[in-house]
Amino acid sequence: MDSESARAGYHHGDLRASLVLAALEMLEAGESFSLRAIARRAGVSTAAPYRHFADRDALESALAVHGLHELMDAITGDGRAPECAADVAEIAVGYVRFALRRPALFRLMFGRECDEQDDDRVRAAGALHEYLESVMAGVFPHADPVALATAGWSLAHGLAFLHLDGKLPNADPSAVDDRVRATFAAITPSPSPDPESRAS
Repeated sequence: MDSESARAGYHHGDLRASLVLAALEMLEAGESFSLRAIARRAGVSTAAPYRHFADRDALESALAVHGLHELMDAITGDGRAPECAADVAEIAVGYVRFALRRPALFRLMFGRECDEQDDDRVRAAGALHEYLESVMAGVFPHADPVALATAGWSLAHGLAFLHLDGKLPNADPSAVDDRVRATFAAITPSPSPDPESRAS
């Protein structure tokens, strides 16, 4: 988002969103940012950001919330409920794709402990956990959905950072996708058969 677009957003009354997007642009460009810097980028007064953010930590938390919402959009896809283990693997594929597409934002999102007093960030992180648990409960009804959600998230998160840090090759997106799918297939439990079908 360029300065002209940011200014347009401000004049339409959405200063906070304009500042977050200006900070996101600077973050992804590898530029050092501060409240004063994003004010200049957005074309507003240096005092304007303080109407919405007490300090840089508050701004970074807002960026994390923005990223968590983007991540949810990336992994929920078309909104169809996952029905099998292969669908669960596609959630991991979306997770790793997001990390590779938004590396600086991804690192910021998970670079420090979540502030339990930051309601927006807590809610956004909670929504991610709840979604993963609901998926596991639906696909693996006879397993512990909380433990499976933690295991699945840990695997996807680890794969994301292994690819981000170059410990696994990341130049070929399709190869990355295939590696994530294969890894999940290797450790995903087979859904327990329905008791009635077993009896028959």
